[in-house]
Amino acid sequence: QVQLVESGGGLVQAGGSLRLSCAASGGTFRNTMGWFRQAPGKEREFVAAITGIGGNTDYADSVKGRFTISRDNAKNTLYLQMNSLKPEDTAVYYCAVDWSRFSMVVAREDEYDDWGQGTQVTVSS
Repeated sequence: QVQLVESGGGLVQAGGSLRLSCAASGGTFRNTMGWFRQAPGKEREFVAAITGIGGNTDYADSVKGRFTISRDNAKNTLYLQMNSLKPEDTAVYYCAVDWSRFSMVVAREDEYDDWGQGTQVTVSS
């Protein structure tokens, strides 16, 4: 059974940077993967996605130009580089995998099958 484990969250001042990682264990994969986040009192929302084949990416408008999603398939690891962080980026960040797609990015939460436990990101003003 595949397990996704996020790391790299923490407390950072506005304007700072963090790099999140999501390590997958239990198998190798080339599927589309994504990052989502959930702020207190809000619905979970799409942040970014990347295909396993071709490395195509998609971003939420709120993070375009500030966040970069990438992956290292040899290490079964997904990354999210977050720069110019804002207080409104504060949330629990989750990684997820879509077992049915390899070369198409998706932003819908219900298209993803397995999820990590989340890592907290807090941005102070």
